[in-house]
Amino acid sequence: MSLRTVAFALIVSTLAASPAVPRSRPVWSASWAASPAPPLASAPGLPAAAMARAFNNQTVSQIVRLSVGGDELRLRLTNEYGRNPLKIGAAHIALVDPTGRVIGGTDRIVTFGGRGEVVIPPGAPWVSDAVKLPVPARARLRISLFFPEDTGLCTCHAIGGQTATVSPPGDFSGKDFSPVATFIARAFISEVDVGGPRARPVIVAFGDSITDGYLSSVDQDQRWPDRLAERLAADPRYAGHGVVNAGIGGNRILADGAIALFGQSAVARFDRDVLSVPGVSTIIMLEGVNDIGQARATPIDAETLIEGYRQIIVRAHAKGIRIIGGTILPYEGAAYYRPQGDLVRTAVNRWILGSGEFDGTIDFDAAMRDPSRPKRLRAELQSGDWLHPNDAGYRAMGDAIRLAMLH
Repeated sequence: MSLRTVAFALIVSTLAASPAVPRSRPVWSASWAASPAPPLASAPGLPAAAMARAFNNQTVSQIVRLSVGGDELRLRLTNEYGRNPLKIGAAHIALVDPTGRVIGGTDRIVTFGGRGEVVIPPGAPWVSDAVKLPVPARARLRISLFFPEDTGLCTCHAIGGQTATVSPPGDFSGKDFSPVATFIARAFISEVDVGGPRARPVIVAFGDSITDGYLSSVDQDQRWPDRLAERLAADPRYAGHGVVNAGIGGNRILADGAIALFGQSAVARFDRDVLSVPGVSTIIMLEGVNDIGQARATPIDAETLIEGYRQIIVRAHAKGIRIIGGTILPYEGAAYYRPQGDLVRTAVNRWILGSGEFDGTIDFDAAMRDPSRPKRLRAELQSGDWLHPNDAGYRAMGDAIRLAMLH
């Protein structure tokens, strides 16, 4: 054997023995979320556009507003309350402008394990493959899903706050179409993550309909977490922070919702909707008014409600996550207001502000109450039901947060 042959053989054997250098994996951070809840086809007093619905041989297009940007994306779909397997026949994403028009060159096919379709088992979420698409902070992303078979009632998030469109029969993913129906729930989507070379701190807003932005203007991103995301993106000191919304309308801390779409209790859904969020570093918790106000056999007392908060706090701290407590807004004039309930609210707020058990506090109550009638919201900041803020009220809530406490 020649010397040249021996040298070549040694080189080949050395290369074969050397481990392949793996491609650098992105660090994922959540940029948008909507907590799923059990389906409900109708409910007295609630808008039909927010109710769960089924699709068959149709494409559904939904626009979400991202908080933080990244180099690539992935979707988290949900069939967590579905009774049957959910088939996705095709999926596309694209960036859109404020009018909803697709920005040229941004349409991408979404795959799942390298395939363009997937079947999601009942009771499960499903994460897509990474999609190369650089996105800026506060980008608008259109998600189009084609459902070739009957989906059954969707695993939905009722208060989507954004108009979704339903196609005529057929696969219109990645295409414009004239909708045959519209609705404002979030159907089968629960999270969008962005990937990059480093971790991004993510703030999770955890609460009920006031966090979810009920009665804010549709298609305008006027919830208080939206205002917080806007402020963070505009400030160079905090521009890398993500904000995701884990509010569910009607939600309670210690009991499941009075109706299905109000979701499981905060203590039951906390692991899924908060602790599993990629990159979560801080939680802002604003919840409790429904525990106080909604009818129950024995009205709740402050001590019982505070124990619910403590359960959330200890579980957050066990994961090294900071948690900030928001005081409960005044609600005199709301349909379920009771003077005794307001005494509970006041006692809980005193504990939130003075106990030191949270890592920080936001006095939403002080920002929103009428100085001359402190049990009520300021008239110009409420939506008409004396429970939920209007757009100006949600903006005032977002402005009441000191950004320094989030860093």
